[in-house]
Amino acid sequence: MAKPKKFNLRLMVQVFFFALIALISVNKTLAAVGIGIPFLSTASLHALCPFGGVETFFSLVTTGFFVPKTQISSVILMSLVFLLALLFGPVFCGWICPFGAFQEWIGKIGKRLFKKRYNQFIPAKLDRVLRYLRYGVLVWVLTVTAVSGALLFANLDPYHALFKFWTGTVALPALILLVVITIGALFLERPWCKYACPYGALLGLFNKIRIFKIRRKTATCVSCQKCSRSCPMNIDVCRTETVTSLSCISCYECTSDRNCPKAETLVVQATKKSPQVSITVVAIVMLTVFIGGIFGTIALGVWDSKTQEPGSGGKNNGGGQKQQVEMQEEDQDKISD
Repeated sequence: MAKPKKFNLRLMVQVFFFALIALISVNKTLAAVGIGIPFLSTASLHALCPFGGVETFFSLVTTGFFVPKTQISSVILMSLVFLLALLFGPVFCGWICPFGAFQEWIGKIGKRLFKKRYNQFIPAKLDRVLRYLRYGVLVWVLTVTAVSGALLFANLDPYHALFKFWTGTVALPALILLVVITIGALFLERPWCKYACPYGALLGLFNKIRIFKIRRKTATCVSCQKCSRSCPMNIDVCRTETVTSLSCISCYECTSDRNCPKAETLVVQATKKSPQVSITVVAIVMLTVFIGGIFGTIALGVWDSKTQEPGSGGKNNGGGQKQQVEMQEEDQDKISD
């Protein structure tokens, strides 16, 4: 008799955030014709993306203005994700990011097609070189955004293309890149995350300083390598005592009993002698910080994701310049969200 499948908490979290962003995207379009859902956000996806906070940070510090299409919501989300990354690593990538989840789900088709060959098509030497590409993308995105004062990366952003392809407002290069990544995900696990995602590159740095790390107990490990094979980022977990790879997305699949036959061999700890932290606790803390942080800032009146409304261009700025920036934001939002 087949064993019943265990509840997959991470999958449920991924489905929730994917559905939420999809609904918000649709609702923004419906609201434009007066039939939006009243209690659901109509914000631009850029204002709800934590990477938008990174992109707008230079402009906000040097000029006091947000880059058009971003808002204080972007900065709040960026801060919450950084806090979580300091605690547990890039859990945003492994649990919350809708585009990461999309690649995983496409990958399930690839696994059925190619079985053991799936995720093994790139030679190891080439893979190691390609891993640095996303840092080049990060530097390029931050540079062109700082110089131009605009979200030029939006013209290439596959995440935005995924949730807006049906509106006719997405730039052709972004649509092409979305198709390429979707096809690539049939052969490789999370190709965008591995080789090109600028935000993943930045969050990956936290793996070196995160408080709670994935640790492997050599005394109980049987070297079956199931943990390494289960890793979507191709990290050789079986050969390391502490996972500090820049590529780790903190999905914690390697710690699951689905992928490790020896209980408490791969664990989450601050130090080798500190108490273990269960993945359920990690998920509860993650959701509490992320969702609680959003609702907390809403309650305090700090949260604002409405880039088209007057006053979204920044605070404590000169009236004439502020009005000009607001008009520029509104014009850009009308062209494309």
